[in-house]
Amino acid sequence: MILELGAAHRFDITYRAVVMGILNRTPDSFYDRGSYFDFDSFLRKADGLVADGADFLDVGGVKAGPGPEVSTEEELERVVPAIEALVERFDLPISVDTWNPVVLDAALGAGAVVGNDISGFAHPEYLPVCARHGASVVATHIRLGPRIPDPEPVYGDMATEVRAFLRSRAEDALAAGIPRCRIMVDDGLDLGKTEAQSLELLRTSDQLVALGFPAFLSASNKRFLGDLVGGEVGDRHHATLAAHALGITLGCRVLRSHDVRGSRRVAVAIGALLEARADAEANA
Repeated sequence: MILELGAAHRFDITYRAVVMGILNRTPDSFYDRGSYFDFDSFLRKADGLVADGADFLDVGGVKAGPGPEVSTEEELERVVPAIEALVERFDLPISVDTWNPVVLDAALGAGAVVGNDISGFAHPEYLPVCARHGASVVATHIRLGPRIPDPEPVYGDMATEVRAFLRSRAEDALAAGIPRCRIMVDDGLDLGKTEAQSLELLRTSDQLVALGFPAFLSASNKRFLGDLVGGEVGDRHHATLAAHALGITLGCRVLRSHDVRGSRRVAVAIGALLEARADAEANA
């Protein structure tokens, strides 16, 4: 399978997953709490992620969870200069983590090539903007919407409902003119899911893969992993790497990660093992 991030970046993801490095331009991220919100600190963080082997970088200006309102103007101020600086600094694809089509349009105009939308393309202009710019997209499942508290989500057959939602959104992207190789699908772990529900989705990631689009895994340091191992947000590193290992084995091929170095090592090692197994089976 081939993954395209915009028109200029192609990855063979038959065996090895690619790693997206997370860059928050927010003062209240659940993980870093704004530790690199300052622009110079942000650029140093980006330098470190690239040195650690990031395949691409994801810039977000508004956190997913509840918090103070962030206007479109403020989100633009946080995101667009950051993307311009990254495009000038690195020859890597840049993703913008936004559900706002105005911010998306400006970010893609500044050089980003991926629209990462945790709202599941809720705004009708999102996909047309991506198609016009030739961008790739991430379709994410969320039950209610970004920044809306959802502590006790109720589903019928949760895994089936989530994958049906993603199939529908991916088909919407195809209908908008975005090629299949530029459409990623993400179960949205912890987004409108309990810890147990997120764990079930991770465990059944092969069903996400079966949709036929590059499968995107966003598990890094999330709440459900802390619940699983009893770790606070700064003590979920090893659980994250385990989640990435399982996800890759089940077919996920894009890892959104705070720890690029560790995730890339997992991706390279498991990719080599999967390829060796396929070669051995072909020659048996």
